[in-house]
Amino acid sequence: MIKPLNDALEQRGYKALTPVQEAVTNPDLETADLLVSAQTGSGKTVGFGLAIAPTLLGDAEKFERANKPLALIIAPTRELALQVKRELAWLYAKTGVAMASCVGGMDMREERRALGNGAHIVVATPGRLRDHIMRGSLNMNNLRAVVLDEADEMLDLGFREDLEFILGEAPKDRRTLMFSATVPRSIAALAKSYQKDAVRVVTKAEEAQHADIEYRAMNVAPRDGENAIINVLRFYEAPNALVFCNTRDMVNRLTTRLSNRGFSVVALSGELSQNERTHALQAMRDGRARVCVATDVAARGIDLPSLDLVVHADIPQSHETLLHRSGRTGRAGRKGVSALIVPSKVRRKTERILQGAKVKAEWCEAPSANAVSQRDEERLMTDPTWEQEITSAEILATQKLLELHSPEKIAAAYLRLYKSGQSAPEELSASGAGGEPRPRAAFGPTVWFALTGGREAGAEPRRLLPMLCKAGDITKDDIGAIRVQKNVSFIEIRKASAAKFLKAIGPNLKVENNATLTQLEKPPAVANTPRPSFSERQRNRKDKEPKRKSSKQQAADYTDRTERNKGKKPKRQKSKGIPHSNENWADELKRLEGAVAEFKPKRKSDTPKHPEKKLKGKTGSSKSPSATKRGKDFSKRKKP
Repeated sequence: MIKPLNDALEQRGYKALTPVQEAVTNPDLETADLLVSAQTGSGKTVGFGLAIAPTLLGDAEKFERANKPLALIIAPTRELALQVKRELAWLYAKTGVAMASCVGGMDMREERRALGNGAHIVVATPGRLRDHIMRGSLNMNNLRAVVLDEADEMLDLGFREDLEFILGEAPKDRRTLMFSATVPRSIAALAKSYQKDAVRVVTKAEEAQHADIEYRAMNVAPRDGENAIINVLRFYEAPNALVFCNTRDMVNRLTTRLSNRGFSVVALSGELSQNERTHALQAMRDGRARVCVATDVAARGIDLPSLDLVVHADIPQSHETLLHRSGRTGRAGRKGVSALIVPSKVRRKTERILQGAKVKAEWCEAPSANAVSQRDEERLMTDPTWEQEITSAEILATQKLLELHSPEKIAAAYLRLYKSGQSAPEELSASGAGGEPRPRAAFGPTVWFALTGGREAGAEPRRLLPMLCKAGDITKDDIGAIRVQKNVSFIEIRKASAAKFLKAIGPNLKVENNATLTQLEKPPAVANTPRPSFSERQRNRKDKEPKRKSSKQQAADYTDRTERNKGKKPKRQKSKGIPHSNENWADELKRLEGAVAEFKPKRKSDTPKHPEKKLKGKTGSSKSPSATKRGKDFSKRKKP
């Protein structure tokens, strides 16, 4: 390891590297492109800082004078980009590094000035970085390394086109390192397109996801969601807690509710300015606020040192989002709690998400008012203040209290004062839900059937299931897996129910829409393939959509067309309106004028009410009198 970086780690108190840091600093991978799968909070920021150091510094211990950037770090959000910049600043402090950031919400002129002065490392968000490249304020000719931090989140946020543009503009001989908590197909495809023989680095087995985090799924009644959140916050009394919501409206409502209940709370959502977001995070770090209510995107990259509790006020949309949310706690060896508030209507969805994330949660009821009060008493009795000696400044006041009041009265007053500083817990209704989800009984031997018609015919499991149950006189418990392919669908039926199923279907084995069933002798090849999650299906759909050409490709196509058409006489465009002069345009124009006059709406004033009456002095005229004329006639009639 380069000496200045090793000294910086020692000053920071590092005694040993984390698994991801050891993996990416392997000397055998010093020049290789890397695709790293590592959970949040595993120290990957310092990890890629150490990994690119040999590429940037070589054998030297200090950078030369800053000119064009040598390294580019791309992060999905402003907070994460600024956090990465802070981490790399102390890591490279003794190397004479010059750093610059390019993030949305900041003054672009200041960023352009910083880039013009020279920088060794640039940390940026995709959109703002693309703007700088297109404006010519960022020159990437000397770039040696590109790092994509939280690559999966950048694709989920819709930055694919920006990333492809940036990577397409970077030099071909660069190193490319991708760090991601999950590696879906979209990330693998991006790595295949823009990395050279990338080495896959997995630092922790998927079965051990977030071993330092205790997952708790709390059943609540449908109307007790917000009350349960209040009790959870009171039960744990964490130094810092993060409450996740799916929408801005929910963030605003919950922030107001918690503030009214006496919690020191701040909000983070996309509608806040960068200055407001910075102040909110600083309030959490210095203790002025203990609870942060945020959306998924706004909380991306938040690193709070004392964050011991994450509350999911709204159930996340996918298991990847669950892992990203929960990864805000349990970082760097600390323990944390991830509490999911689960109303009865989303219990099945929660079970699927936990299963997809491969984490085991403890199912329980949300803390009741009595449980919170008992926990308060435990904290009171075990407070370290009881172990402290009475100081000389406190003796006089203590003796005076004992002279005026009995010990029981003093203790009761102390309890009242203690409780007055706490928000009262909420009474919760019974959720009516059970505890741990009951595992499905063993399905037993099965028989597979093939049904004509697949995805192209609009077949879906949610439509096939009721159709088969009705046609075959069986229940959904008799049906196992349903695998829908392009032109055929495979259905697994319990062997004990197969005879009943075939008898109800009939000898011709026909079901709705003349679809034909065929019994298979053995399971199909797709039988053991796990059903893709909702997020994976969405990504696959996006991957199949035609990709837009990058700006560079569009410019190249325009240049090619210009070169091909050079010297050729441009074709005269034939108008689609009136025919050209060599045709009988006069007759056509008259015909069009007649058509317009025919369909032109007529005004009431165009036809006189009494056509038989003629105006005085205007024989043969059918025009109505003007306003002036009518006014004069009216004046004459009024005179005696």
